[in-house]
Amino acid sequence: MSGQHTAVQASDGSAFSQRSTLNAQRLIDTHVHLNHDDLLADISGMTARAQAAGVGGFVVVGYDLPSSERGIHLAEGDARIWATVGIHPHEAEAWDEAAAAKLKGWAAHPRVVAIGEIGLDFYRDLSPRPAQHTAFAAQLEMAAEADLPVVIHCCDAYEETLSVLEAHADSLPGVILHCFQGEHRHAERAWARGWFLGIGGAVTFKNQEALREIVRAAPPECLLLETDAPYLSPVPLRGKYPNEPARVALIAEKVAELRGSDVAALAAATTENAARAFRMASPPCPVS
Repeated sequence: MSGQHTAVQASDGSAFSQRSTLNAQRLIDTHVHLNHDDLLADISGMTARAQAAGVGGFVVVGYDLPSSERGIHLAEGDARIWATVGIHPHEAEAWDEAAAAKLKGWAAHPRVVAIGEIGLDFYRDLSPRPAQHTAFAAQLEMAAEADLPVVIHCCDAYEETLSVLEAHADSLPGVILHCFQGEHRHAERAWARGWFLGIGGAVTFKNQEALREIVRAAPPECLLLETDAPYLSPVPLRGKYPNEPARVALIAEKVAELRGSDVAALAAATTENAARAFRMASPPCPVS
């Protein structure tokens, strides 16, 4: 990637500068909620700004039944978009036989590439922990049956989450640890199994040196880039809501800096990782 600076207009009207050769760069935002009400209203603008920033693909992640269904509809209408379906630990009390039947049906859709986001959240505890464990285990079994990887949400529960995943590891085709912020020992357990670490805006935050050390040390084949938009805008746009997929370019720059890599090489490697992690049936659309 050259040292050319390109201004990209954000949804709030501000502009940020990024170094890119737009025709060469091809990033994938591997975790974005274009199915969220705060992004749906400007989805054409969001995807256009992302395209201008060198982002050519989007994995739209479900977190409940309505968002999962919206993600599939988005993926049906745009070849750059893939969908995941799942029930987030915050929504674990919604897990029942009817929900399981819906998700099982959607899991067979050709544009669905994973079950998620699923997992454990012991920080907010918005659902009782027994309900979280029940929904998590059931969706891991569903993923194994559907032969799909899983996208994992984990907050203040890395020991418990990794233990559950390790118990199911032989039956899962892949694991993506979304918005990874565990300890170095947790990262080592993950990459020893060939699991993927989703690296988002937190890697740019001042108080996240431990995460930056993990990014420096991680095997290159386990790194994915994500925004988690509309949440977690990276520096220098931290606090600017909503976050949007164009800003994955800023995350790519930071990860490349930490690893002493050319940004174009980092973009190519993480895009290849994304295609492998999600076993995408068609290659990401090139940036034109």
